[in-house]
Amino acid sequence: MSRRAVYTGSFDPVTLGHLNVMQRARLVADELIVGVGENAHKTALFGVAERATLLERAVKAAGLDHVRIETFEGLAVRFVRRMDARLIVRGVRSVTDMEAEFTMILANRKLDPEIETVFFMAGDEFSHVSSTLIKQITPLASDDEVAKFVPREIIPELRARLAE
Repeated sequence: MSRRAVYTGSFDPVTLGHLNVMQRARLVADELIVGVGENAHKTALFGVAERATLLERAVKAAGLDHVRIETFEGLAVRFVRRMDARLIVRGVRSVTDMEAEFTMILANRKLDPEIETVFFMAGDEFSHVSSTLIKQITPLASDDEVAKFVPREIIPELRARLAE
């Protein structure tokens, strides 16, 4: 029997930390659907469709053949149910992330008690990586330096967008 999990987020932009969570999710799921959603509380660097395209390129380059990219609007728990999954995968970098995730897991349990959440702690090399950091260093760093934080495949688009 195949186990399907869903990893939702804004992925704006996708980072090596995100890819690490996708790889490690193989421990709990045979198939991982990555749901690229809109976060009304953040100003996005890339549109949802652009983020999905960048993610597909990065996932393919990383050889993550168990990963499928989808876009969604609205509640993540509804998206998980539409994908016929019962497991949410989340990556956390810090105690602050965990506090926010704790609130979300309680809400998700109220909305759909049959859906569970599994957390993957960021590895030491990714615990400091955030979209804010990437936006700050990309204009100043070489491609080799930026590639320590994001997939090399997305660097040209990232640089072009930040130059606008």
